[in-house]
Amino acid sequence: MAEVTTSPRTWSPAAAPPHAPHSGGPRWRVVVGSYGFRLTLVVLLALAAAVGILTYGNPAAPGSSGFWVIVRSRFASVGTILVVAFCQGVATVVFHTVTNNRILTPSILGFDALYRVIQTALVFLFGAGTLAATDGLGKIALQSLLMVGFASLLYGWLFTGTKANLHLLLLVGVVLGMGFGSLSTFMQRLLTPSEFDILSARLFGNISASDASYLPWGALVCVVVGTVLWRRRHVLDVVALGRETATSLGVRHQREVLLTLVLVAVLISVSTSMVGPMTFFGFVVAMLTYQVVGDSRHTRTLPMVAAVACATLLGAYFVLRHVFYAAGLVSVIIELAGGLVFLVHLLRKGLR
Repeated sequence: MAEVTTSPRTWSPAAAPPHAPHSGGPRWRVVVGSYGFRLTLVVLLALAAAVGILTYGNPAAPGSSGFWVIVRSRFASVGTILVVAFCQGVATVVFHTVTNNRILTPSILGFDALYRVIQTALVFLFGAGTLAATDGLGKIALQSLLMVGFASLLYGWLFTGTKANLHLLLLVGVVLGMGFGSLSTFMQRLLTPSEFDILSARLFGNISASDASYLPWGALVCVVVGTVLWRRRHVLDVVALGRETATSLGVRHQREVLLTLVLVAVLISVSTSMVGPMTFFGFVVAMLTYQVVGDSRHTRTLPMVAAVACATLLGAYFVLRHVFYAAGLVSVIIELAGGLVFLVHLLRKGLR
């Protein structure tokens, strides 16, 4: 029998894959377009803005004792921005999840209007000096408890029984918000011009006037609520599929929606109590996050919205403080831009 011999396979350039010499280009595009790269880039932008706020325009020599004194004095603003950005961004994304609507914002439930009623009632009943006399952690905690208590009573009332309806909850929230707004407007018309001027300064968010003593409390709330939401991120993915689908997959949809709305109320109450109402900021950063991520999984949207919110608010504060010297107008400018983005989004939705 003749012996069959095989020759070893030899490599030649012609046998190489046609795209092998150019594999570096697509690989680089994959890295740039990856979620990790985008998240890292946004975090670096936020860190750069934070360092700029802390160090830019410091009149003392770098490294001197006076330099670090000024840096420490600016930590309150940076810490407040981080807490507020986290609360607004994360609350808006999970609110969009449970409502299955990316146009709504948590302010539709009347938190901003309730905050205005509380501040206006203090001035109306006890005078303008009460605002300054009652400043402190106790007042902030009491305001937050009132907002969360209001939300819990509202949710508990509307979500008990077999006819729980999320749309009814939103409708009641809008009506109560309008009622609170009318009540606060009525009381404001009875104030003296000086009292109204002092009150107006409290009804607009002001990051520059933040108190460093609030930060440990606000940061603790962010850590606790953020941990709870992160541990339930996969449950939120199922809730986003809708009531029927989530129920068929074994998720108690009504309970999960109620728990998530209470956590949203906690985050919004902390943010509002620290700097005042911010209606459209969460909507803007949520829309940016959806565009950057291109994915609905909360494993990606929650970290990204926190990073985008921090980078946006830190960057806006840096530009307005050190370029235009208008740090007190940060919330006003953000609300103006956010309102315009909201209207454009509504118009685009209507034209489709």
